[in-house]
Amino acid sequence: MAYSPSGRSGLRLPRVSLGLWHNFGDANDRVTQRDILRTAFDHGVTHFDLANNYGPPYGAAEENFGQHLARDWRPFRDELVISSKAGYDMWPGPYGDGGSRKYLVASLDQSLRRMGLDYVDIFYSHRRDPDTPLEETMGALDAIVRAGKALYVGISSYNAADTARAAAILRELGTPLTIHQPRYSMLDRWIEQPGAHDSDDERSLQEVLDAEGVGSIVFSPLEQGLLTNRYLDGVPEDSRAGHDGRYFRSEHLTPERLAKVRALGPIAEGRGQTIAQLAISWVLRGGRVTSAIVGASSSKQLLGTVAAASAPDLSADEIAAVEAALSAR
Repeated sequence: MAYSPSGRSGLRLPRVSLGLWHNFGDANDRVTQRDILRTAFDHGVTHFDLANNYGPPYGAAEENFGQHLARDWRPFRDELVISSKAGYDMWPGPYGDGGSRKYLVASLDQSLRRMGLDYVDIFYSHRRDPDTPLEETMGALDAIVRAGKALYVGISSYNAADTARAAAILRELGTPLTIHQPRYSMLDRWIEQPGAHDSDDERSLQEVLDAEGVGSIVFSPLEQGLLTNRYLDGVPEDSRAGHDGRYFRSEHLTPERLAKVRALGPIAEGRGQTIAQLAISWVLRGGRVTSAIVGASSSKQLLGTVAAASAPDLSADEIAAVEAALSAR
């Protein structure tokens, strides 16, 4: 496993990280969960990404992860980077959602209890809450670090302008913004686009992150499985997308999108990769992205994805070929 620094911080993350949004709820097999986690760690995936409402039900992924942690990894806590987030709905009522200090602090306390931890390595504001001043949300993150409940702080899915403001506020408070977690894939490239997501900053999010020295860890690099060979002939009945509303629906499998994925096949084959591995190599190209978060339903699937972390960087010709495939109509 290769590791990269998160921006200008001293925190190094594996090029591929394991996300627990999928497959770690109460309906999933605990033996399989344990096998995935052990396989990940044994192959250098030291970072495990969670959030308060991962499940289902909400909180289940953290609780299940905490049980696996207690069973297998207590002696290795200092070899792990564990992250959690709060920002979306977690419990009913006025205090279980958003970006207020009350919600963020209370939610992290609950997350720590579920996982049996004294602190998380990274704690994120999961989304920009338009109803809460950014100064309050960033102030809460600063207070969380000063209370010893998190070592580093991050934000997720903030646009360029809000990211620049968040970084400035945290810098003034003395708790640097370490990492941003945006969605990014071959088929969703908003972080490259100037002024994307209603931002009044004409720079792209990538440009802001570079200027501020903030790392990036991207989620959905496989576009929830579309950037694989899994759905080239439709949605299999036994697939997660076929029965889980958190995934894309069949109407997203347009002929145009599928044509782009098929066109990636020969490029991947020429590199000795699968389409999924090529998609991971692509988001990691050039070193601007610190790490890519992947999910896994089995240790075998995880190993296939992790292999992309040690693949050679894409050449200029390969990048050009990918661009041509993605622009095909």
